[in-house]
Amino acid sequence: MSQPIFLQPVFQERIWGGTKLNELFQYDIPSSATGECWAVSAHPNGQSVVSGGPYDGLKLGQLWTAHPELFGSKSAVFPLLTKILDASDDLSVQVHPDDAYAGVHENGELGKTECWYIVDAEPGASIIYGHEAQTKEQLVQLIQEGKWNDLLTSIPVKAGDFFYVPSGTIHALGRGVVVLETQQSSDTTYRVYDYDRRDKDGNLRELHLEKAIDVTTIPQSYVAGSYDTREADGIVITSFVSNDFFTVEKWVVDGKAKPPGGEQKYKILSVIEGSGVLRADGQSYELPKGAHFILPVGFGSYELEGKLRLIVSNE
Repeated sequence: MSQPIFLQPVFQERIWGGTKLNELFQYDIPSSATGECWAVSAHPNGQSVVSGGPYDGLKLGQLWTAHPELFGSKSAVFPLLTKILDASDDLSVQVHPDDAYAGVHENGELGKTECWYIVDAEPGASIIYGHEAQTKEQLVQLIQEGKWNDLLTSIPVKAGDFFYVPSGTIHALGRGVVVLETQQSSDTTYRVYDYDRRDKDGNLRELHLEKAIDVTTIPQSYVAGSYDTREADGIVITSFVSNDFFTVEKWVVDGKAKPPGGEQKYKILSVIEGSGVLRADGQSYELPKGAHFILPVGFGSYELEGKLRLIVSNE
């Protein structure tokens, strides 16, 4: 197939959501409490829909099932989920299970290892990443006593930072942070602490302490990453992470670039800054900020032109 597969995102309202998905990306959001853009998703809780081309109108999960040749994957389900999150308020402190635990306790759901590229951050913004407990007993005690300042590790963030968040990591986005998240296709979250917030009916939001304690990695600490940056084919490429779940890179294009075609893995591309054009097989495709698309397996030679910053991932 010589056409990129563009996708229409699905938006999720959240108690901590805001309006930055509209302000930064001009998305038509459902309300002023919009927290998540599920940009590339085949998860049952919110599926992206193909926009244009021969598969117009198909949900991504349908495309995955009907045309596996486009993806060249051995996974039973589309394994990745690309989101943009607007943390207008602090997210709950949470942790995610791995595949083995989720398979047993969450009806076969995938585990959730994820990573964050910080798209935007207000001055003084921070995240929770990791904890200070050295034993399970200490973790339980600090949770039971509500000594959150002693337990949780807070890290200041700025636009352009990257964080790898494997399953078992206690974490939370802080107020004023917008991230592009690449994750396993899972919607399983165990809340550890939620600032005693109440839902729209006035009830305290549910916590999942037993499961959270089960899956939390102990001990756990934040280690800053060092990333390889290289220039190839007119693109400055920063490699953030490559593991059993996903590979994630940042591509910066300023002018024209000619990436190699015909690769044996599909690629997910998200335009997080700037705009440009993709040219392939005599056709041109506009790439505005906020566009998300897939280049299928074997996609032919193509050209990118413009001032573009993209997050590029594959399984």
